[in-house]
Amino acid sequence: MFGKVRLSLFAALLASIFGTAYAADAPKEIKLGTLYASSGRFASISMPVHYGLKLWIEQKNAEGGVFVKAFNKKIPITLVAYDDQSNTATAATLFNQLITQDKVDLLVSDSGSVLTSVGVPIARDNKMFLFDQTGTGAAFFTPDNPYIALMSDPVSSVWPKPLADFITHDGNGLGIKRVAMLYSTNDFTGTQANAVRKFIKESGTDVEFVYDQGIPTDTTNYAVLINNIRATNPDAVIHLGYAPNDIAFIHSLEDGGVNFKFLFCIYPGLETELLEKNLGVKPLNYIFTYVTSSEIEYEPNFGMKLKEYKELWNKKYAGGNVEFGFNSVAGYNTGLVIEKALSVAESLEQLEIRKAVFSLSGKLKTLDGTFELDPNGAQLGMSTPIGQINVDDHDHVKFVTVWPHEVANGKPVYPRP
Repeated sequence: MFGKVRLSLFAALLASIFGTAYAADAPKEIKLGTLYASSGRFASISMPVHYGLKLWIEQKNAEGGVFVKAFNKKIPITLVAYDDQSNTATAATLFNQLITQDKVDLLVSDSGSVLTSVGVPIARDNKMFLFDQTGTGAAFFTPDNPYIALMSDPVSSVWPKPLADFITHDGNGLGIKRVAMLYSTNDFTGTQANAVRKFIKESGTDVEFVYDQGIPTDTTNYAVLINNIRATNPDAVIHLGYAPNDIAFIHSLEDGGVNFKFLFCIYPGLETELLEKNLGVKPLNYIFTYVTSSEIEYEPNFGMKLKEYKELWNKKYAGGNVEFGFNSVAGYNTGLVIEKALSVAESLEQLEIRKAVFSLSGKLKTLDGTFELDPNGAQLGMSTPIGQINVDDHDHVKFVTVWPHEVANGKPVYPRP
């Protein structure tokens, strides 16, 4: 008995000296808490993220767990996940449950800004670091909140800069002077609209907005809005919404026989398979969009390459009801950031986890690009070039990157045939 006490005291002394807990004190599991939406408006972006994160967890557990420096050993991950059904009130309740009842070690948001927005203040108030997967709303990242960092895509206030630059440089040379913008008024696309407006205004060019309208995110009927846009005779139309918005908007264009000379939409580039499934390929031809990490082969210094990951995804999920796209990459990338952070964190204290995550900034490169944070946790890396979709005679979709010039592999087709 006396020997065991001495050993325990010795272990405590070593822990106090080196600041690291010993394996004997290690937990049996790392509890990772997250939300997902299996139904409702945001299911199409939530489920791919959730499946990507689950794939990473299963991969790590098959290897004996994730290596945790604080305990100098691999520890299995237990996933605690709840379905918020795309409802923000439900999400708020479940975020609280993960923290106060389940007492998770790691807190991971649902996909997108709308469902993330309710978790940001809850995590902050409970002093719980939030691994924000794809919630890009600029208002989330403030100097008074050290409990958040954006994992897998740029903050919305910088994300659209390549779009604005293309319009005011190459686009202006093509004769684009009159721009119409229609956007959904949520943290994700509302912030992007503000950024596009700001960047175009600051460009010093003669590009002007002839139509600039915000609408509710749950809008489904676009016929009148499209007629109002067409009446302004725009040279370019920018539509900023979630996947269901893009699907409904493009569907309305097809139904009305309307073909704008330049059309930019977000989700043809982010969730191409989803839009193909709902619209077919022909309506996507010559649409401008973001070219994301589900299409670009980045050279990672940690984790799988895109080709390897997509093969693994298809082996596990192909034929199901969740399509591969950017959000599939984003969920897996969140796991990679967590894995790397746990490998350097000195403890599981929340601010120590934050410190570990921020230590990766500018150094970690994954299949999603370079992980780079500003001091408030906003993602500045993982930028998205502008591309245009080309559909060949065999209905194969190809992305032609047109901006910036240093990564361009083709010229834009304008006006849209």
